[in-house]
Amino acid sequence: MAEAIEADFVIVGAGSAGCVLAARLSENPATRVVLLEAGGEDRNMWIHIPLGFGKTFADKRVNWCYETEPDPGAGGRKIFWPRGKVLGGSSSINGMVYIRGQHEDFDLWRQLGNAGWSASDVLPYFKRAEHQTRVADAFHSTGGPLCVSDVEDGHPICEAFIRACNDAGYERNDDFNGARQDGVGYHQTTTRRGRRCSTAVGYLHPAMKRPNLRVITRAHTERVLFEGRRAVGVVFRQDGQVRTATAKREVVLCGGAIGSPQVLMLSGVGPQADLAELGIPIVHHLPGVGQNLQDHYSAAIKLKCKQPITVNDVMQSKVRMLKTGLDYFLFRKGPLAVISAEVALFARTRPELATPDVKFSIATFSADRPQDGLHPWSGFTLLVYQLRPESRGEIRLKTARAEDAPAMRPNYLSTETDRRTIVDGLKIGRRLLTSPHMQALVASEYRPGSEVQGDAELLEYARNNGGTVFHPTSTCKMGSDPMAVVDAELRVHGLEGLRVVDASVMPAVISGNTNAGTIMIAEKASDMIQDRAPLAVAA
Repeated sequence: MAEAIEADFVIVGAGSAGCVLAARLSENPATRVVLLEAGGEDRNMWIHIPLGFGKTFADKRVNWCYETEPDPGAGGRKIFWPRGKVLGGSSSINGMVYIRGQHEDFDLWRQLGNAGWSASDVLPYFKRAEHQTRVADAFHSTGGPLCVSDVEDGHPICEAFIRACNDAGYERNDDFNGARQDGVGYHQTTTRRGRRCSTAVGYLHPAMKRPNLRVITRAHTERVLFEGRRAVGVVFRQDGQVRTATAKREVVLCGGAIGSPQVLMLSGVGPQADLAELGIPIVHHLPGVGQNLQDHYSAAIKLKCKQPITVNDVMQSKVRMLKTGLDYFLFRKGPLAVISAEVALFARTRPELATPDVKFSIATFSADRPQDGLHPWSGFTLLVYQLRPESRGEIRLKTARAEDAPAMRPNYLSTETDRRTIVDGLKIGRRLLTSPHMQALVASEYRPGSEVQGDAELLEYARNNGGTVFHPTSTCKMGSDPMAVVDAELRVHGLEGLRVVDASVMPAVISGNTNAGTIMIAEKASDMIQDRAPLAVAA
């Protein structure tokens, strides 16, 4: 007979949000917290070495390795969607870029009716999370669990790109998370002294020493248990055995934009007609569950380099690989300490726009697909994606079995604005590459190639060769309209004792990478759940 598992709070998913929430709630020694994670512990060496994200990109031991349904906007292709299946979730396998988004993103959330989520409301939670290795200022703080570091060594390709952007009229910006996002500069990174700082590293592992926090791995949640309309626990499967964890106060779903709507629907919370087709008993008709899916779709310009200075070159040489290994393990420097993309440009495709609508990133390596390995020649990549896509997709169940992945339908490039923006972004990227600074490095354009020139051809290239930058959000969106799933306190509408705390609650995807925003959401939710007064911006 399996032991009874009881707690005040049962948290489903030890990812970017779940680790934060478990750590914060367990700070109260009188509060018992159980954290369930479908994956295992974060012991894989490659998780902690920054460049190791390439090794975990398609590793099913730590990654769900999802695929979307064939998507018309992506040329009918299935798009690979890696998501973390390990302590730390996607913060353990992502590219370690720290971007909060534009202040206007959060003001929009507030304008949509979500009190307490404006830019000034959320800034204190970004700051509370952060240990900025610079100095504290109006936008940053030190002493938080999440270490945020600067790129230490400027790469020649990155430096050339910055100069090319400056020549084109884009100003240098050394803090995309400060007063403004516009401009070109180096990313801030979720690393500490050359190692990844996931939410498992920064938040969870220190908290696991507390007797009131229990972390259960290899625990795949199947459904939420209800008594009437109140959530009272969850059913999960571990080592083939079905177990139950009961929650005296609340169940909190932190499964992300795919996992959280899936668990809700498996539990009978979602679009009634869809669930009835699968024979799932209805607990509460909530039509917005799984809807409003948003993601950043990207297209890449892949380049052959004149000089053997790329990560591709390192990986082709045993001698250089040996030196790289020694540099990293002795000094925590060199190519193994490199994040996914070190430098970025936030820009506008049209002068009338109030804020940037596209992001460009330079990666000092190239590949046809990351899961297939790097090109066998010197190569680097200029990636472009639209920051605020209008396209909307959905997550829907295929079966009533928790072990079966749901259908992911992103509906990429389904609006004229999205199609125009990706084409205009590619054209801007190409213009930047004509700079003398870049031409000193570019041997040739491998993709799309010189034969692809017109707008229609560029759009077809983007459709047939583009992909996600791994930012699915908004499938349990916050709001008060008929398609909203949670309220401004992240409580599921129409139910008691149940919240969702992760990227799925974003009413609209933020303008940039989503990990920092997800951590902020969990920080803020921890105060809401404990009924503490919200943090205020320091005077």
